[in-house]
Amino acid sequence: MAATSLVRDLSSLSLAGASVKHVSSSSSGFNGRSRIQMPSVAQGSKCRSLEVSAMAKRQEELTSIRKMTDEEIGVSVVDLKGELFVLRCKQATRQEYKSSEFRRIRKQIARMLTVRRERELENGINKRESRKLDREWKKNVVIKPPSSLATLVKADSS
Repeated sequence: MAATSLVRDLSSLSLAGASVKHVSSSSSGFNGRSRIQMPSVAQGSKCRSLEVSAMAKRQEELTSIRKMTDEEIGVSVVDLKGELFVLRCKQATRQEYKSSEFRRIRKQIARMLTVRRERELENGINKRESRKLDREWKKNVVIKPPSSLATLVKADSS
């Protein structure tokens, strides 16, 4: 009872940009505490400038993806999935790798598949037909090792 009134009192304060979060560790008894988070002015402006530059990079990448044909998108998705496989192999064998590459490659694959799906929607292909086409595409894909694997093999052999 006291916790809810405290949260209500804190949330009724008119602090511009502040947010009240109620953190509770268990359902029985009073183990909750409230915390007010104030956005800092310096941090906010720095963060916004980073977001703008990241958005610009994403827009450039999306325009380059949109210029590609569906076949080129399919080939690059297969290559990126191969790169992801190589990263997983490096992780399993405890070799050096950049952990940030996992996220970057996954997002790049997702962007390409999103552009492909947008084109399907423009052509009037519904979800069921899209899944059917995707299954057929996956069956017909010729899996080949990525180019980075070839360079790794050459480096290991020499």
